[in-house]
Amino acid sequence: MSSSSRRSSSSNISNISKGGPIDPITRTALRYTISPREYELLHAYLISRAPAKVQKKTPSPPRYEKITASSSEGGDYNTAAVRAALRVFVGLYSVLKGIEVVTGAIAKRRGGAAKTVNAAAVGPPRYKNARVALSFSSILLFHRLLHRFFLRIRSSLNEDNAAPFRRRNPGITKALTSKYTPALGASLAGFLLGLSPSDQMRVTIAIYALSRSLEYGYNALAENGYIWGKDSESRPWWFGSWMLVPFTCGQLLHAFVFDRDCFPEAFGAFILKRSPEYIQTRPADYLSNKPWPHTFDIVDGLAEISKLKWPPFVSPILFPNNKQTLPGSLAVQRLAPITAPAHPGTKHTSCAVLHPHDPSCARTYLKYWITAFPAIAKFFTLFYGAFALLGYKSLIAAPAPFLNRVSKRILAMSIFVAGSIGTSWGSICLFHTFLPRTTLPTQRWFLGGFLGGMWAFVARHRERDNFMYSLRMSMDSLWKVGKKHGWWRGVKNGDVLVFVASLALVDFVYEKNPGAVQGKMIRKGMGMLRGDGWVDRAEAVKEVEEKEEKKLQ
Repeated sequence: MSSSSRRSSSSNISNISKGGPIDPITRTALRYTISPREYELLHAYLISRAPAKVQKKTPSPPRYEKITASSSEGGDYNTAAVRAALRVFVGLYSVLKGIEVVTGAIAKRRGGAAKTVNAAAVGPPRYKNARVALSFSSILLFHRLLHRFFLRIRSSLNEDNAAPFRRRNPGITKALTSKYTPALGASLAGFLLGLSPSDQMRVTIAIYALSRSLEYGYNALAENGYIWGKDSESRPWWFGSWMLVPFTCGQLLHAFVFDRDCFPEAFGAFILKRSPEYIQTRPADYLSNKPWPHTFDIVDGLAEISKLKWPPFVSPILFPNNKQTLPGSLAVQRLAPITAPAHPGTKHTSCAVLHPHDPSCARTYLKYWITAFPAIAKFFTLFYGAFALLGYKSLIAAPAPFLNRVSKRILAMSIFVAGSIGTSWGSICLFHTFLPRTTLPTQRWFLGGFLGGMWAFVARHRERDNFMYSLRMSMDSLWKVGKKHGWWRGVKNGDVLVFVASLALVDFVYEKNPGAVQGKMIRKGMGMLRGDGWVDRAEAVKEVEEKEEKKLQ
């Protein structure tokens, strides 16, 4: 049995190279593995430099093209679509599996084995990596097939022999012969997102697609003059995506204080780590056997204080015989190590928690800037400096302008982040000055975040992606907060429906105005999704327009 299989495989190899007949299984495997163009490149750069024995056993590019050729153009298109989908499946599954192995190894080294076992006992989705890879590869495959299917229907209905059908069914004909039907019909492939497990990743994908579709839709409306008119100069100079940030910061800060389970944990750690003067850490000389509130305990205590309508501070130094100087529940009582040595001149309990050693709110805010800004500037210098290395060609060609652009961006983002964090904390003290303590007691956190988000105006240039990222975080957080408090109820597979609608809008915008889809890589990705290849339709449209202008001249 094994000897016969070896003989058949060796005969297939010899037939491929010599021009003999090839069995259908081998032909199909070759067609779905590598295209003739790719094989030609592989032959030119690798096989042609291989030993003579290898070159004899491999076919020439013309021979390979003849072997894998399809009987129709549609067959070649379908083969390319399946081939691309298989590659996405294998590549994505390998990446996800690799990430799982690496993160598991890191968790074990850090002593997280018990946590992994407990998480496994809950019952994670079976074959999660395979299902995610299958979902994305299926979306690619069926998006291409559906796009071509509706294109062929449209061309068929526009032929002369379809005139009777057009007369009998004018409504259906109008819908199927529309320029945008293939784009909208292809978006039905988005339903295959439902193959992946219903978890946070699927929600994140749906929110990302929704935010991108709204962004591209706005771009298309603005470019076509539906918002600001044909004259782009009529748009106010101050208008931009930065205006989203005050609302997102307000919502995120409110969720951070009252609904931290609906808030991104890493972002919360980032805020607390860069909140000197406001988040009191354990002093170095503090007794090790005495408890000190953790950073999140401080936030929980502030949430309880706001629910108590910001009570005044009773200093233990001035009233040593008072056994309970802090009001409320255990969440506030945990803050006693911070408030016990607080300055007697402090008026509000929240001020005693945020800046116990200095009764002046304004001076504390100034100290915050002096302490926090250098550390935040260092962080963004490392962050943007690392990405700037990718543009080393621009740096070599024009070092001064390049460094000037990077420096401006680092400075703007540092001011924005430092200002938003500091103002969000400092606004609590500000509201004590201008508002009665019973006015908007819990809503002040949203207003404080709103004021902090106004610092985005400083970084309003070239930071749209960062602002949209904050919007996506806020959308995710707001959805979870609403479900938690019963403001709305989720729809089964609602994230899939959102993804399909978003994909339809992106496809529509890309078909009507490809330049409205910002980012060359994203436009080329849309080309791959439609089966057009790794092309940028926006550049192709520009080239056509330039040629037409030259002809008119």
